[in-house]
Amino acid sequence: MKYKLLSILLLGSMFIATHAKAEKAVFAGGCFWCMEADFEKLEGVSDVISGFTGGTLENPTYSGNHTGHYEAVQITYDPSVVSYQDLLDHFWVNIDPFDARGQFCDKGFSYLSAVFVDNEQERKLAEQSKRKVVKQFPNQKVVTPILSTSIFYPIKGAESYHQDYYKKSPVRYNLYRWNCGRDERLAEIWGEK
Repeated sequence: MKYKLLSILLLGSMFIATHAKAEKAVFAGGCFWCMEADFEKLEGVSDVISGFTGGTLENPTYSGNHTGHYEAVQITYDPSVVSYQDLLDHFWVNIDPFDARGQFCDKGFSYLSAVFVDNEQERKLAEQSKRKVVKQFPNQKVVTPILSTSIFYPIKGAESYHQDYYKKSPVRYNLYRWNCGRDERLAEIWGEK
């Protein structure tokens, strides 16, 4: 009995320690299906949730009203494995930072790119990373803003099919991604990155 209790306490401590390390980051890069797929590939990322953020409308929906919101992903990650800087680096090479109308074939406000920061350290790192992109492309205007975090509204209910869409519907997802020209444009901008 004593050993069972000790085992339970140790497992509970490990669970708390593991989950206490988790941090969250929010990025908008056009279609949240694609951003979800791109970020879930990173070691140290434990969850990527599709949703909306940046607007004032409460409880936005995909098929209903999401005016003023960005399609975004909320990333849960272990900073001892993947840093916020790593996430920023991964973000930039998975978007078109020069498109002021949306991302790839998706146009409109909700498809714009943005980095959402939660504190001054994140803002500092995000601004530095943006300056690196600006320096790398001196003849182009980087339009991706660095914005303060606002309420993140996960896709839910009847629209939950959007979560992990690339896993649930891989053929449709890959056709969409290819037809949208996402990877072709990313290779044009970033090369092998």
